[in-house]
Amino acid sequence: MNSTQDDPVPGTERVPPRTVFGLAVPALGVLAAEPLYVLVDTAVVGHLGALPLAGLAVGGVILSQISTQLTFLSYGTTSRTARLHGAGRRAEAVSEGVQATWLAVIVGLILVVAGQLLAGPIAGVLSGSGEVTGAAVSWLRIALLGTPLILITMAGNGWMRGVQDTARPLRYVLAGNGISAVLCPLLVYPAGLGLEGSAVANLIGQVFSAGLFVRALLTEKVPMRPRREVMWAQLGLGRDLVLRSLAFQACFVSAAAVAARTSTEAVGAHQIVLQLWVFLSLVLDSVAIAAQALVGAALGSGSSRRARGVAGQITRYGLILGVVLCGLFAAVSQVLPRAFTTDPGVLAEVPHAWWFFVALQPIAGVVFAIDGVLLGAGDAAFLRNATLLSAALGFLPLVWASLGFGWGLAGIWTGLSLFMVFRLIAVVLRWRSGRWAVVGAVRA
Repeated sequence: MNSTQDDPVPGTERVPPRTVFGLAVPALGVLAAEPLYVLVDTAVVGHLGALPLAGLAVGGVILSQISTQLTFLSYGTTSRTARLHGAGRRAEAVSEGVQATWLAVIVGLILVVAGQLLAGPIAGVLSGSGEVTGAAVSWLRIALLGTPLILITMAGNGWMRGVQDTARPLRYVLAGNGISAVLCPLLVYPAGLGLEGSAVANLIGQVFSAGLFVRALLTEKVPMRPRREVMWAQLGLGRDLVLRSLAFQACFVSAAAVAARTSTEAVGAHQIVLQLWVFLSLVLDSVAIAAQALVGAALGSGSSRRARGVAGQITRYGLILGVVLCGLFAAVSQVLPRAFTTDPGVLAEVPHAWWFFVALQPIAGVVFAIDGVLLGAGDAAFLRNATLLSAALGFLPLVWASLGFGWGLAGIWTGLSLFMVFRLIAVVLRWRSGRWAVVGAVRA
């Protein structure tokens, strides 16, 4: 690799932009596929009326806790796999995927049972309305059956990213989500299943995606038996990522609960803007996926200079992409919300969250990019602490104050803004310090 004079840290190496985007573009497809399907789902259900949309909002928040809470199956697996791949130990790298898949099956089955038992009480706590609770539970009981399949797909994405293969995951995820997107309007309307039809469509697509990832592991010809010591090591890294995810979940579950108690129209509007936020977060995270693979491989091969160079590149790319998205979604503010609902009450609430969502995109671009760098380096403990503190000092106080003082969606999204600013300060300082760049096939 050639060093360049414009690197942010002297003595670093950059990688060619085509290397970054060769990984990032397929990763973007994978990251965007699920939230894009959810946007389609939201648009289909939104035309049923405010109540089904509110039920989807509450049920979707609960289901999303599974994938968000267990991100170590993808991000943690990428970090461990990338270091082994960088050290030239491919078989061991793929074996990380095998063990992550076993964890996905075990944890997924436990969550299916727990979810069926607790769906009603949890939805009731979040919704604050008997009608919304009933709609949410009817959707959720079907959707929860796909939990092991969701987690298998996450593990598959994790090990494939680690060995710098982002093309096959794109095909696998698009196949499953494409099937779901076609079936969703058919099952909701002509088949007459209503809200439950969207959950059935989602489940069928997950069967296809998970099956393709399992087949990919089988073709690698590595031992498929469970290895307790590897799974325990993955869980060790997972502990920090789970605690970090708990902070996210506390924030977004609180936001959904406060929005639901504001009005049915407010929770519907929050669902629309939140799903766009999730979608764009994953778009911004696509270059960070490349950072995870490239930073992990560089550190595994012993090159901290290359790891620091990639970190600088990814941060710049994230900022540029965030600015572009900010301008784009400002331009479509009067048009895009109408694609999701025609309910006048919901549309009247959307602007109270929309402009926070737009203004946060450049900040999010930098935060998610550096998150990717630190995740690739296995710096999970720092990310855990930074996220927990940002949630405790920023998001949560303002969200619950919004309930008490009646600030509505504006108060909720002010809390999200403060949360992102605190995270920005923390990750930028960590990136500039260079203390994350620990070399070796396994991070000590």
